[in-house]
Amino acid sequence: MDNEEFRKHAHQLVDWMADYFEEVEDYPVKPDVHPGDILEQLAETAPEQGEAFDALFEDFKKIILPGMTHWQSPNFMGYFPANNSYPSVLAEMLTATLGAQCMSWLTSPAATELEERAMTWMRKLIALPDSFTGVIQSTASTSTLCALLMARERATGFAINNKGFTGDENLTVYCSSETHSSIEKDIKIAGIGRDNLRLIAVDEHYALKAGALETALRNDLQAGYQPAAVVATLGTTGSTAMDPLKEIGDICSKYDVSLHVDAAYAGTALLLPEMRWMSEGMVHADSFVFNPHKWMFTNFDCSAFFVQDENLLVRTFEIMPEYLKTPEDQRVKNYRDWGIPLGRRFRALKLWFVLRSFGREGLQQKVRHHISLAQDLKKRISNHRDFKILAPVPLNTICFRFQPPHISDEQKLNELNKQLLDQIQESGKLFLTHTKLDGKYTIRMVIGSTNVQERHVEKAWGLLQQAAMKLING
Repeated sequence: MDNEEFRKHAHQLVDWMADYFEEVEDYPVKPDVHPGDILEQLAETAPEQGEAFDALFEDFKKIILPGMTHWQSPNFMGYFPANNSYPSVLAEMLTATLGAQCMSWLTSPAATELEERAMTWMRKLIALPDSFTGVIQSTASTSTLCALLMARERATGFAINNKGFTGDENLTVYCSSETHSSIEKDIKIAGIGRDNLRLIAVDEHYALKAGALETALRNDLQAGYQPAAVVATLGTTGSTAMDPLKEIGDICSKYDVSLHVDAAYAGTALLLPEMRWMSEGMVHADSFVFNPHKWMFTNFDCSAFFVQDENLLVRTFEIMPEYLKTPEDQRVKNYRDWGIPLGRRFRALKLWFVLRSFGREGLQQKVRHHISLAQDLKKRISNHRDFKILAPVPLNTICFRFQPPHISDEQKLNELNKQLLDQIQESGKLFLTHTKLDGKYTIRMVIGSTNVQERHVEKAWGLLQQAAMKLING
């Protein structure tokens, strides 16, 4: 492909992209395919000779597109969103074109300094204490792993980085039983071990019990363990429960334990002054993460990771082989030493485009709109005889189930709600997901798509009621 062909096909793709944005809600949200359907349509081996771009694009439309789940559809209300937006997509096009590997200041000075400034903007927008410094990571799972590795080295005086585990460290980490499963994976990767992860009980709102945390810390200290870190969650994956950060922070300060705050989804709500009750006590946190690639209209991947002790972060990860040394090292930030991978994408560009295109007020307007839509629907579900809200709705995630008055058997209710969700998914008209709260099969509905409107919520609620009545009436 030469430059003229590239220009022609790039225009062709941009036209298709614009059409997709306009038409995405008309696609089935979930594809009607079975395991292996796509694989069967793909050649067993790579072609010997190059193929024309038109053939590639036709196969994309014929084979790939019908097998995609459409996360950007306003009818996608499952998991947490992975939103994009026009400015973010345009920035990704530029990032791909530049093709820069931004591991250090020298490899792309603008990428490093833009990231530094964009993260300062972000810190101010969500009102974190000035003592925090930010860096962009790939995901919240990676950010939390960084936080746990920092806590590990802080607790052991960097002995594990230098000498490895001796077997006598007895490090422990604490989080609630509702904390994201990535914590368990991170504990295994960090070498601390799954058996040393303490799952702390939650209250009736599915938030960590601070008293139970302190009891667990005391018991472990008496048993010869060394508590290394606590992970507090603002907005658990199951129900967006809010752990009591101030109380947890006081306990961590009392016992000199590192505190990491995981607000991967809910952190975007800190753009709103009225939601900053969530972050009361953040001054006690050693690290904090939220994902602009979830609810802040920035293409995946873009995880905003903030730390109180920049030197601890760098010392945990720094490497200095001769081939990476540059004359500017003492005067700049080399983000290769701020996380796990050496190579880094130019993620700051899309975040910068989003922040400038929407502005503070535009971002706040979107987030408030989503919360308002969810709160209105929560009232309607609460007032319906056959549905029940199963968890508080602090933001825009609604946890509920179909619960007709004449059915009281929990097993039957679980089966009924699974059938309801299966019917919804199979329709292709709406995408929801589930969790279990207190053993109850719970349907989760997240109203957070970039362009979701009231009519989409109305349609979703109507589909749920129709499917539920069909189950009951046969």
